[in-house]
Amino acid sequence: MKIKVTVKSTPEKKRVPLQITTENIRLDAALKFSSAVSTGGQAKMVILDGLVKVNGETCLSRGKKLKEGDFFEFERVVYEVIK
Repeated sequence: MKIKVTVKSTPEKKRVPLQITTENIRLDAALKFSSAVSTGGQAKMVILDGLVKVNGETCLSRGKKLKEGDFFEFERVVYEVIK
């Protein structure tokens, strides 16, 4: 009896730089600024629903301040904050 094993590869996550001119940016504002969502209300909902990761961990705080070098992920797209 032969056992067939198939390995499915997961698609790579798209990486997008998000350039800011300030010292930091709030997570909800970063979602809007990056065009990941259209409105602040949408940003609030996706954050509170646990759909956004910051530096690899789910973040439920829309006021989380992101600085240069931080990254957030939403819908398989990783946004890296740069200055």
